[in-house]
Amino acid sequence: MNILFYDFRNAESKYFEENPQSDFDIKFIKTPLNESTEISEHDANETCIISVFTTSRITEKVLDKFKNLRLITTRSTGFDHIDIEECAKRNIRVVNVEQYGKTSISEYTIGMIIMLVRNIVPAVRDMKRMEVNIPKYTGRDLCNLKLGIIGTGAIGASLCKIAHSLGMEILAHDIIKNHEIENIVSYVDLSTLLKNSDIVSLHIPYNKENYHIISSQEISIMKEGSFLINTARGELIDTVALYDAIETKKLGGCALDVQECESLVINMRKDPLKIDNSDNNCLQKAMIIQKLAALDNVIITPHIAYNTTDAINTILAITFSNIRDYLKGLNTNRIV
Repeated sequence: MNILFYDFRNAESKYFEENPQSDFDIKFIKTPLNESTEISEHDANETCIISVFTTSRITEKVLDKFKNLRLITTRSTGFDHIDIEECAKRNIRVVNVEQYGKTSISEYTIGMIIMLVRNIVPAVRDMKRMEVNIPKYTGRDLCNLKLGIIGTGAIGASLCKIAHSLGMEILAHDIIKNHEIENIVSYVDLSTLLKNSDIVSLHIPYNKENYHIISSQEISIMKEGSFLINTARGELIDTVALYDAIETKKLGGCALDVQECESLVINMRKDPLKIDNSDNNCLQKAMIIQKLAALDNVIITPHIAYNTTDAINTILAITFSNIRDYLKGLNTNRIV
């Protein structure tokens, strides 16, 4: 069975060396799949399965390129990069990978929190210039800070456990309470969490309902000098409102592993065509992200919170388990 494996990275190679998938004919492609991707007539006619990451964009026009596509497996938990409604119309199954990054992402989040509250970024930058100013780096002990966690699924719950072990008081908000952590967190409404947390961390999926769940209104009720962390999806935070809050010192800082218009932010310097083909709104947000990245109290990384060998191997193992279950007629990790 033919599989086109897009967004293939060198970090994934070792898995296939140690776990050859001999029952599939896999074509590895390093670039993402999008509307500008050229597909050979053979691949268009013979491919039944494609595997992608969040950097691909599966639109109606992309689906039109394939004549016999039956399954899309995304190597991620989020699936907002895929036109789910169009896939459903065409009877194309979409499956994802859940809980692969609960350890890697929660540990990364703790790392970002420590870097922010201990002012590690300016200290490192100043040391490189040999312009040390010790009072500038005075921070806080985590055990004296309240952590607000929005979203207590696998990742959020894992973060709760680590934060609890560090002595932090934890406020949590979610539509559904996670009974596994109820004894170590206090579930509250979103407004209460924002008003009382020294640090707010987002761990919810992105959908139309929670677009800009953190906007100027939500930021206005956050504690003065508090910190905002996002390792979920960039569209959860209004970039313009966030920049204003950092500039006016309403917030003490932020750490973003994800951003709005993420592909443009990451690739705009090495691919000028992306700038020419971008709408003004997206370009504005990308420029603001660049301004934020230059600030000492801001940490911005290129969507790597999940990126450990352990998590990547788990993603790939579940991906091929999903494919085999699909071929058996099962609905494992089915989105549509």
